[in-house]
Formats: sequence, C-alpha cells, structure tokens
Amino acid sequence: MRILSAVRLLACLAPLVALWLGAGGVAHAADTPGAAQRKGSGLPIPRFASLRSDEVNVRTGPGARYPIEWVFKRKTMPVEIVAEYENWRKIRDWQGASGWVHQSLLTGKRTFIIPSKQAALLKTPASSAELVAKLDPEVMGEIRSCAGDWCRVKVGGVSGWIERTGMWGVYKSEPIN
Repeated sequence: MRILSAVRLLACLAPLVALWLGAGGVAHAADTPGAAQRKGSGLPIPRFASLRSDEVNVRTGPGARYPIEWVFKRKTMPVEIVAEYENWRKIRDWQGASGWVHQSLLTGKRTFIIPSKQAALLKTPASSAELVAKLDPEVMGEIRSCAGDWCRVKVGGVSGWIERTGMWGVYKSEPIN
C-alpha cells in the first residue's frame, strides 16, 4: 500500500516536475507578480535629475518604512540617480551625500549647481567671450543645451554659456539638446 501511494504521488508530481525542468529548474524574476516594478524605470544609471519640491525626504533605504536621514530644502537642485528599486531612486548630491527618495519627488528637468569656486557666465561658448555674470558657489540654474566643452544655461532671467568643468549636473561628454 505504501508503494502504491508513492507511485500515485509521483504520478501527480510528474507534470509539475516536467514544467520545472522545462523552465531550466529556475524560477525567473520576470515570472513573479510585480517584477516589472522592481526593475525600476529602465533608464540609464547613473543619470541626472532635479528635485521637484522644496522639501524632499531622503531615507536610509528604498521605502517609506525606512527612517528619514535628512531633508533637502532646495527645489530644482540637481541630483544624480545612482540606483533604482521599484518606485525609489538612490540619489547623490553635489557634495557626495546619498540616500533614497520616491520617484515622484524628482523631475527630468536638467539643472546645475556651481560646486566650489566662482564660474564665469559668458555671452558665447568661448573663453575669450564677453562676461555676462560671475556665478558664486551654490548658485543653481537651468541647463538649456550642451555641446563640446560648453553648456548654454539660464540663471534667473540671465542666459549665457558655462564650461562644463565649472558646474555640477552634467556629464563630461553628454550632449543635451
């Protein structure tokens, strides 16, 4: 009787075993519910974004259950997205501090910050161009476009060109249109 029960059990399990072996014996993450969300946006990492709000909670991990480590208080400040988990983005600021924020608190709008020393805002993209303004450290603005070593930017109501090396918020050879 015991042998007969074992045979029936094996007969019942055979289709499941075949299915498991047909899948290579491995459960794939894409086959589980919600797997697409866990993958993140599919956009390249790292990449730059900016803060959507003037109050952004930065958490120790990717979820509301993680404690708030600090709060950003500068709307439009550029941040670098260095990791993703579901709807959460791990960001790094221009000073190197990192933490997790919800994706709804970020925007794809490209901005920059002057990191450490004064930068020249010039009329045209050339070192010899007419000076429009001098931008102090921690001044932020909007990136309009970038080509070569220069980016066209707007700070307040003033537009001009800044060398990429004088600002934080754009990669060395990244074109922006």
